[in-house]
Amino acid sequence: MENYLMDFQVENKNSSVEALKRWRSAVTVVKNRRRRFRMVADLEKRREAQKIKGEIQEKIRVALYVQKAALQFIDAGGRAEYKLSEEAREAGFGIDPDEIASIVRSHDSKSLKGHGGVEGISRKLSVSLNEGVSENNIHRRQQIYGFNRYTEKPPKSFFIFVWEALQDLTLIILMVCAVVSIGVGIATEGWPKGMYDGLGIILSIFLVVMVTAISDYKQSLQFRDLDREKKKIFVQVTRDGKRQKLSIYDLVVGDIVHLSIGDQVPADGIYISGYSLLIDESSLSGESEPVNVYEEKPFLLSGTKVQDGSGKMLITAVGMRTEWGKLMETLNEGGEDETPLQVKLNGVATIIGKIGLTFAVLTFAVLTVRFLVEKALHGEFSDWSSSDALQLLNYFAIAVTIIVVAVPEGLPLAVTLSLAFAMKKLMNDRALVRHLSACETMGSASCICTDKTGTLTTNHMVVDKLWICEKSLEIRGNEIEERLTSEISESVVSVLLQAIFQNTASEVVKDDAGKNSILGTPTESAILEFGLLLGGDFDAQRQEYKIIKVEPFNSVRKKMSVFVALPDGGVRIFCKGASEIILKMCDKIIDSNGEAVDLPEEQARNITRVINSFASEALRTLCLAFKDINETTNETSIPETGYTFIAVVGIKDPVRPGVKDAVQSCLVAGITVRMVTGDNINTAKAIAKECGILTTGGVAIEGSDFRTMSPEQMKEIIPRIQVMARSLPLDKHTLVTNLRKMFGEVVAVTGDGTNDAPALYEADIGFAMGIAGTEVAKENADVIILDDNFTTIVNVARWGRAVYINIQKFVQFQLTVNVVALMINFVSACISGSAPLTAVQLLWVNMIMDTLGALALATEPPNDGLMERPPVGRGASFITKVMWRNIIGQSIYQLIVLGALNFDGKRLLGLNGSDATEVLNTVIFNSFVFCQVFNELNSREIEKINIFRGMFDSWVFLGVMVSTVAFQVIIVEFLGTLASTVPLSWQFWLLSVLIGSVSLLVAVILKCIPVERTKHHDGYVALPSGPELA
Repeated sequence: MENYLMDFQVENKNSSVEALKRWRSAVTVVKNRRRRFRMVADLEKRREAQKIKGEIQEKIRVALYVQKAALQFIDAGGRAEYKLSEEAREAGFGIDPDEIASIVRSHDSKSLKGHGGVEGISRKLSVSLNEGVSENNIHRRQQIYGFNRYTEKPPKSFFIFVWEALQDLTLIILMVCAVVSIGVGIATEGWPKGMYDGLGIILSIFLVVMVTAISDYKQSLQFRDLDREKKKIFVQVTRDGKRQKLSIYDLVVGDIVHLSIGDQVPADGIYISGYSLLIDESSLSGESEPVNVYEEKPFLLSGTKVQDGSGKMLITAVGMRTEWGKLMETLNEGGEDETPLQVKLNGVATIIGKIGLTFAVLTFAVLTVRFLVEKALHGEFSDWSSSDALQLLNYFAIAVTIIVVAVPEGLPLAVTLSLAFAMKKLMNDRALVRHLSACETMGSASCICTDKTGTLTTNHMVVDKLWICEKSLEIRGNEIEERLTSEISESVVSVLLQAIFQNTASEVVKDDAGKNSILGTPTESAILEFGLLLGGDFDAQRQEYKIIKVEPFNSVRKKMSVFVALPDGGVRIFCKGASEIILKMCDKIIDSNGEAVDLPEEQARNITRVINSFASEALRTLCLAFKDINETTNETSIPETGYTFIAVVGIKDPVRPGVKDAVQSCLVAGITVRMVTGDNINTAKAIAKECGILTTGGVAIEGSDFRTMSPEQMKEIIPRIQVMARSLPLDKHTLVTNLRKMFGEVVAVTGDGTNDAPALYEADIGFAMGIAGTEVAKENADVIILDDNFTTIVNVARWGRAVYINIQKFVQFQLTVNVVALMINFVSACISGSAPLTAVQLLWVNMIMDTLGALALATEPPNDGLMERPPVGRGASFITKVMWRNIIGQSIYQLIVLGALNFDGKRLLGLNGSDATEVLNTVIFNSFVFCQVFNELNSREIEKINIFRGMFDSWVFLGVMVSTVAFQVIIVEFLGTLASTVPLSWQFWLLSVLIGSVSLLVAVILKCIPVERTKHHDGYVALPSGPELA
């Protein structure tokens, strides 16, 4: 079948428009386009949205880059007049919402100066730049200046899903047939008997439509919840003088927002203060060149990203008053790209639909020809009655119903159902899946490139060791202050505290109880906490020294530097970062008296040994250094040499509980785990060994060595790389690209920084960290790990495999029903001139195998066995030889039994009397349904014999099975007039159940038949023997 599915292949992410168009044009047999393509991207809408987005971006680009000429023109012609509303004046505000929004949107520096700059604007907004807005007047601000929310499409109601389910062409034809049947039936057989056949079809259609609509509506609710989670972004805000974390949707005009690298600017605003703030405006303007923001160019626009530096901003416009708000309306137009499995199953449905359509036409043709021949043989060809018309109409209804059963519309929709279920469960397990295809692709992941800090470790950091003035100190308890001051001079402690408190991106704030609380990254917080432990006063230090310039830490520089003006004149630069980088920058060292003395090579080698000894104990190592420069030198860039070495800090970051087991389960599952970290190689190796990542024969390499290798050298070493230390984001990107292209691996990669975005985008599955991750990383990721835990990543892999195997189970089950239903009706029509299964019965079978079958099999939770088999390779056949064996074997059994009943059932069952045909047809229908019920049980395990393992963990499966059997009893015993059945004796009920249950034994026999292996792994382990077979 794979040869026929060549047109139905797309990439798991970033598929080309050509590929998306190709498979759409290849889909020919579709019963209900609205439902089938509901979860498929609308390329036309997407194109229109891109056009609108381009127009908005061009408008913004003109406003940003042609503003001077525009403003000169405005000055010549007069500016727009804004009148402050009475409501705003009474609330104490002095500027109109549209006016302030216009100033920032058009970068109108002249108007800003006219209002007194950022201080003047803050006064007119009744806000203190230090204290922020008061919680008491939040509601008033929202009433006047608006909410920070964007216009969204209203969600579909339940009745829309009912209407979509009714768009099924075959159901519409059947409804017309039913209405005609009722009309003709009443005319020929009278009321109410003449309406039973038609009414049965209408009620069956109503049931199918309602079950379908309920299932689809529940899916939409799950996706809506997930979409709401995706949009949650939090920022640091000062309100009532306190720093706090708030959702961007709770922001109001006047809020003071703190920005750092990787943040998304949450609303339009004006720069207050900051250091080296570099903004990426490409999302708004389309321009790739980042923009420096400072006092002279203070305008910040919503939706832009902080590429470097840090700062504070005053919010001036929110929601739909920002250009980003207008752009947001276009972002989700057209929907999300379909997943590879959805596309492949659309292909399978198309192929089977064509076969089914052929059989339906042949069945109708055979039945009609036989009917006409019989009339001709009896000399009644010219004598036509309404009952003859009713008979032909009944044949047509059967043919249409065969199409209903034969076109497996539920196949691609089952993928959506399974993914929605998995995504909901993963959300509860702290993983937010942003793109549908990621959950599916993760089931095929053969390699995970993971960060160390916060993912494999707890990210709860504390300073554990300190090396200073030739002394190595263990940090234990609160007595460290006394020990340090007793062993080291006060001047050295003073310089150490300066280096800690001045060169930090964290802050010490008071909480509601008046206690000190540290806001910042775990590494920064650990060092700052250590400074407080030494008796330092953060606020006093910050007031005594004035910070002139800051160069924030990033993953490329691997250091943070700050220029500080000393109280007695002069400038001091403090620098901290990766140990070997800082050590290379130093040519002096501070001695025990606080004096800077030369750093000889021998002592530098000794410090390197100290760094390595700390690292080998799995400690993160940082070095602190400073450099005094003369104010008159006018240095604008941070110097790279001439520093004085202060100390080595060893920070403990314990391995997370459960990580070692998670890594081990990955290895058993054929998933290679590689650690890619910016840390020291010895620290990385120690942690990797503790986690079970670095094994005998594995290679630990530094990024600097890796990036200088030739492609041939990379090809040789990459399969053995287990640890990459001191890596740059570019190294991670290179590793991921080569793993995918050289070795065909399906690669998952984790990232938290802004610079990780290219690797996250390149990987098959990108994981961003929910706690430590920047908004830029999250935006480029496919899955957000909300607890930053490696174990959660492994859980995504388990669910990904569950999705894949569940869809295979459902496909196996549905194809078996397809084959049997088609063949039994077609063969019977050819031989006996009648179809044993009526339209109503076939509609019920369709619901069992379509919506209910998908619910039962596509939503099963993962079992432990899933992580004991290798991953499914790229391009592996979805419908495997093992599945074909099961489908063909079960179909042969069912066709033999049902064929025997159909052609010789009366004799075999000893039936005679006027109702013998009705009883036989009911037994055939009942046996057929129970064959499907037991085959649904068989489909729970494609290879293993024990199909009951874990069944009671899946309440959905049990619920569907019980409901199916209960409704079958109702149809046979109580709805005979509508479903063309008669009540059966207990003996026939037992016979039907026995015929169905024999398929369990057939499955055991089939699973013992070996299947020839293909060269590529198809997703299953070799058939076990002995006790493992169960």
